[in-house]
Amino acid sequence: MSHPSAEDEVVELCSELIRIDTSNPGDHSGPGERQAAEYVAEKLADVGLEPKIYESHEKRSSVVVRIEGTDPERDALLIHGHLDVVPAQKDDWTRDPFGGEVADGCVWGRGAVDMKDMDAMVLAVMRERLRQGRRPERDVVLAFLADEEAGGTWGAHWLVDNHPELFEGCTEAIGEVGGFSLTLPNDQRLYLIETAEKGLAWMRLTATGTAGHGSMVHHDNAVTALAAAVGRLGEHEFPIQLTKTVRAFLEELCEANGTEFDPDDVEKTVEGLGPLKRMIGATLRNTLNPTVLAGGYKANVIPQTAIAQVDGRFLPGHEEEFFDTVDELLGEHVSREFVHHDIAVETEWEGPLVEAMAAALRAHDPQARPVPYCLSGGTDAKSFSTLGMKCYGFAPLKLPKDLDFSGMFHGIDERVPVDGLRFGVRVLDHFLDHI
Repeated sequence: MSHPSAEDEVVELCSELIRIDTSNPGDHSGPGERQAAEYVAEKLADVGLEPKIYESHEKRSSVVVRIEGTDPERDALLIHGHLDVVPAQKDDWTRDPFGGEVADGCVWGRGAVDMKDMDAMVLAVMRERLRQGRRPERDVVLAFLADEEAGGTWGAHWLVDNHPELFEGCTEAIGEVGGFSLTLPNDQRLYLIETAEKGLAWMRLTATGTAGHGSMVHHDNAVTALAAAVGRLGEHEFPIQLTKTVRAFLEELCEANGTEFDPDDVEKTVEGLGPLKRMIGATLRNTLNPTVLAGGYKANVIPQTAIAQVDGRFLPGHEEEFFDTVDELLGEHVSREFVHHDIAVETEWEGPLVEAMAAALRAHDPQARPVPYCLSGGTDAKSFSTLGMKCYGFAPLKLPKDLDFSGMFHGIDERVPVDGLRFGVRVLDHFLDHI
């Protein structure tokens, strides 16, 4: 019986995964990941593996399987991806966000780049390799995870806390968001590999005052106190602080552009990145953004409490000073608590695994210039780093020069180029031969 090649199958796998709605609204009200987990488990079992589905909560399902390598003395590698996606409003899209349609050279739909593309690439590559009897030298653990879009509480965090034995021997990991190309105006092509990501602090702010009648003079108003604190947070700009990863990226960028790196004017350097400057620019400093505001229930009633939420992100090595600043800006009348809090991570841009990633990219794009970078958001790497793993973002894609790749994440009309998927399959296959 003949089977499609990994390059052909990856498109079908990506489309079929997108058609399984795994929207994660941040609670347990969505469809969950169970159907997608069963789909992935079936595809893995089809090539002789024995995957297991782990359910942390009703419908919150992850799949884990270990592929034994040819050298049992080697440390293991974890390859992880998440199955959930952020919600999408169909009316906002050009094409059905859960249609998985292939059109205009792309696979369209929610999750096309975040991150059912990588899930499909890993499935396609591993299915082909196992059919051909090509096992990697070291053990490889595959994890397809729930709940990443809400911080991984019911996915990676839950597995690390409750089933750490699944990752026994894993010293390194690859996942999202990295290995994608960025074509500069001079046609130099960088491939950004994530070696760091900012920490996460989603916070709920509460101001408490004295309830009363809206017609009276009132100096203890919770809404006023909260609004003032939110204004201070939203208007505050943290100073630029170059971490080792961000500095390395900027130096590589300047060298590729044929310009001199100026540490006193890094924002000018970032300005030349086009749409990607939003994401890279956010890694120059800590950030705070108010996102939710609520208080009161009637125009003539002063409420006793008012509540807001803010999204805070802090650079590796700068968490303590971040929270010192937050508390100073809040003042004495507003308290904070975490909606979700997670660490910043940073690892080294060196070693055999980094060399294998770089070599795989160059083998399939001779113009490739692999560079380290820091992600402004967060991934499941945070969870796995607590087990001592060196974590990298490596989901390789060769992208058209004019595609706003960073804008695809959580955006409308999310899509991934078919040629990019096929490139990613070739790169991952090469990479697995040299780990």
